[in-house]
Amino acid sequence: MEKLMAFMERYLVPIAAKVGSQRHLVAVRDGFVAMIPVTMVGAFGTLIKNLPVKSYQAFLTDTSIGQSIAALGGNLWWGSLAAMSLFLVVSVAYYLAKSYEGNELQAGLIALCGFLIVSPQVASITPEGATEAIVGWGFIPWGYISTNALFTAMIVAIVSTELYVRLSKVSWLTIKMPDGVPPAVSRSFAKLLPGVIALFVIGIIGVLVSNLSGGLFINDLLSQYLAKPLTGIADSLGGTIFVALFIHVLWIFGLHGANIALPAVEPILMELGGKNAELAAQGATQGYHVFAGAFLDAFVYLGGSGMILGLIIALIIAGRRRKDMIALGGPPACFNISEPMIFGMPIVLNPIYMIPFVLAPVICATVAYMAISSGLVPPVIMAKIPWITPPVFGAIMATGSIKGGILAAVNLLISVVVYLPFVVAEGRMEKKKLAEQKAN
Repeated sequence: MEKLMAFMERYLVPIAAKVGSQRHLVAVRDGFVAMIPVTMVGAFGTLIKNLPVKSYQAFLTDTSIGQSIAALGGNLWWGSLAAMSLFLVVSVAYYLAKSYEGNELQAGLIALCGFLIVSPQVASITPEGATEAIVGWGFIPWGYISTNALFTAMIVAIVSTELYVRLSKVSWLTIKMPDGVPPAVSRSFAKLLPGVIALFVIGIIGVLVSNLSGGLFINDLLSQYLAKPLTGIADSLGGTIFVALFIHVLWIFGLHGANIALPAVEPILMELGGKNAELAAQGATQGYHVFAGAFLDAFVYLGGSGMILGLIIALIIAGRRRKDMIALGGPPACFNISEPMIFGMPIVLNPIYMIPFVLAPVICATVAYMAISSGLVPPVIMAKIPWITPPVFGAIMATGSIKGGILAAVNLLISVVVYLPFVVAEGRMEKKKLAEQKAN
């Protein structure tokens, strides 16, 4: 164990720390975090319209009030999750420009413009009752702005902002206005040429990609060669276990595993969660993804990273001598805030508690995946839930079913069982130390 710890501290932890502070990944992470209000609205909209209760669904379809409520839910979803890529491209560009101390708002608008430039302008539509499709200009297919285009949004945001920021530093591209011009106008014109050049470059890249690929767009290529393989790997039992393991191994070295993994994991979960929401809206009974949307929040982050609520309960059962930690970490853990326990116990580099801290989430992620894939529990139909939603209630929201809450409760019980032997072992070690001190 000591050799493994030394190896990880020497080789893996420095790499993880660098990844966690890398400018572009931080921008992606902060970009997703900034969209929490948008994702919450979309999540509630999905739940309002698709709560799988027969009497409720009958109310929505058979009454005028119910139809209005269903329309409200649909509108909330359409204005948030359905256009998620539009929000992400602005958000990531904003935070990336901010890290360079550039013009954040202008960078976000330029990135949005670049995203639309590389999106298709023509769509083929077959009206109801028609026998032939109508090819219309100005119809952006919905899939190019939804969660299906998150990878495209991130890449366009990074490329356009890098171009804009670097060109902004070229002095002869800066337009200086007379002193009497209002400051807002002066700032806009100062970086006019860098923004225009950046967008022209994005546009040229989009045309070249389309011509060289036989009419495909950047999002088509990214979806085919990047998004699909990644989501395919992630939406598997092995992928689920790897994500849970990776996040919590980083935590035991004092690194915020969830934040470090977020730029890579969140786009996949959001995309698959968005697809599940679409299937739910269509009333589909199959084709759902398992490791999707709010899966981790609903079934793994019970009390926060490491399933800390299970440790709190285990301490109440067999470790009441740690009343200070129970009082300190208990209330926050009820709202999935685990930092007081992680750094207060501490769990970081703790040879006793780091084992169950990693083991419990891996076991519970496996149990949740198998329960959903086998059909015992409905799949997650919400791309996101409020992360401070108390355990069990969050799972009910995520799946729209009481079965989801039961699964979360079972996972919580499993985490208590995993932690208990280590709590008992720590107590015996403390008693042994006290006895040795008295003897000396």
